[in-house]
Amino acid sequence: MRYPMWRIGVFIAAAIWPLLWLYEAWSSALGPDPGKVLVDRQGLGTLILLLITLCMTPLQKLSGWAGWIAVRRQLGLWCFAYVVLHLAAYCVFVLGLDWSQLGVELVKRPYIIVGALGFLSLLALAVTSNRYSQQRLGKRWKKLHRLVYVILGLGLLHMLWIVRADLKEWAIYASIGALLLVLRIPAVMRRIPRLMAKS
Repeated sequence: MRYPMWRIGVFIAAAIWPLLWLYEAWSSALGPDPGKVLVDRQGLGTLILLLITLCMTPLQKLSGWAGWIAVRRQLGLWCFAYVVLHLAAYCVFVLGLDWSQLGVELVKRPYIIVGALGFLSLLALAVTSNRYSQQRLGKRWKKLHRLVYVILGLGLLHMLWIVRADLKEWAIYASIGALLLVLRIPAVMRRIPRLMAKS
């Protein structure tokens, strides 16, 4: 395994972050409704981790260091783990495990449907992230994993629908996401090494 210490460091950092949220909730540092804040933080954490995952290829192109790509799959799986925590916290703290309320929530808050589509898409990527699936699917594997861009759009729409009144923070994440998508354009991607060579 290449870059073992780097991989372990990323693993520890990704594992500790949700534990910090749980500690804050347990210590009541999240305010009078810690469950709701925990749900929001886990959702935001998923979006941030998705953006970080999408940064790996441009960073590798810019720096020439393969370590970025070495942790890309791990970060993608952590992203799925975060969205599972987000969904679980929603079921516990918002629904109170009362499934009869789910229909009411879907009508009142259609952004939940958008979030569910994002979750199912991340599930598809997580299940097929192994080498066996890559070999089995062949060229279709890359096409399937381009769903990550759709997931980013769904995540940003989900967040936009929730914040609505305060768009400043959302605009930051949307701008970063737009930049990462632009960097994925082949003509732009080809120029990245040239820009580094000139500097």
